[in-house]
Amino acid sequence: MRIALLVPNFAEHDGSARVAELQALDLARRGHAVTVVALGGNIRPPRGEYRVCLLGMPRGLLGQRIYRLLFPVNLPATCRWVKRLREFDELIVHLYPLTWLAYWTRRLYGTRYVFWYHGIMDPRFFPYLYERLYIRAQIFLTKLTVRNADRAVAVSEFAAAELRSYTGLDATVEYNRVDDCRFHPGVPGEVVRKRFRLSCEPLILFVGALRPVKGVFQLIQAFQLVRRSIPRARLLVIGTPDYRYYYRRLKSAGGDGVTFVGFVPHAELPFYYAACDLYASCSFWETFNLPLWEAEAVGKPAVVFDIPPHRERKGPERKLVRTGDLEEFARACVRILTKTGRAGGGGAAP
Repeated sequence: MRIALLVPNFAEHDGSARVAELQALDLARRGHAVTVVALGGNIRPPRGEYRVCLLGMPRGLLGQRIYRLLFPVNLPATCRWVKRLREFDELIVHLYPLTWLAYWTRRLYGTRYVFWYHGIMDPRFFPYLYERLYIRAQIFLTKLTVRNADRAVAVSEFAAAELRSYTGLDATVEYNRVDDCRFHPGVPGEVVRKRFRLSCEPLILFVGALRPVKGVFQLIQAFQLVRRSIPRARLLVIGTPDYRYYYRRLKSAGGDGVTFVGFVPHAELPFYYAACDLYASCSFWETFNLPLWEAEAVGKPAVVFDIPPHRERKGPERKLVRTGDLEEFARACVRILTKTGRAGGGGAAP
């Protein structure tokens, strides 16, 4: 079967792209002819197992957001790609705005259309009016362009409920899959610890986009409480800054012991998970949280806020903390770090 996977940004730092990458490989190895269609990206198929077609988009984040929002008015591109997509037997679409192409291909040519829902952040998590308006527009346009989908898939029960509230669509649930060829127990972490000049220092790790909804500022605050008991503790923050104003706030709050690593290639992530003693996230909203599952696949304990996706499929060594309770979050981190033997006896819990 000829299958097209449509994903806005087929890039290593994008969680939906990493899901689409595994999906493309799986479908190709099952004998399907797979093409990934994206606005931009840097993921390349191994050994040419599937094709990648990039439509193009502006480089800057602001330009990309405007381009995505106004994508439906680009009628020449829409007509050109709808004609190309009619050659496929099935379209699997990960997120707006490429739902627009699938909507018209389904309507004009009857091509089977599957919508894969990863989530749209609640506007209330954004501090500025223009950000909230952008998210509301994205929700409206998603609702408009998925109404003729033959099937909807959500990455968790929580995501399915969210999609239903936004669009009225009922979705089946298929949880994201961790690449167990890369993420598994026994991955060495010594190279990363040497890179950051860590010997026996207890290490906490976070991986994800640096945006308000991810609670990175709250994680840094909780980490400062951890340092009262374990002064030698370190925090590595991996992720690209989506919002400059938020990144400036994080940098000013970071202080001693916090290192902002920036973007890390997907192939290197397992070594970072292996190097840490604890994975931690104060995220207020997720629909799955792939980095959390990757860390646990490498065998690391985790402390996270008690939000629906985190309790929906609970990991073996995952501590859920009441959302917003930074003191309890820090105490949970101290208890786990003390058990690892790196805390050096620590001190009283914060």
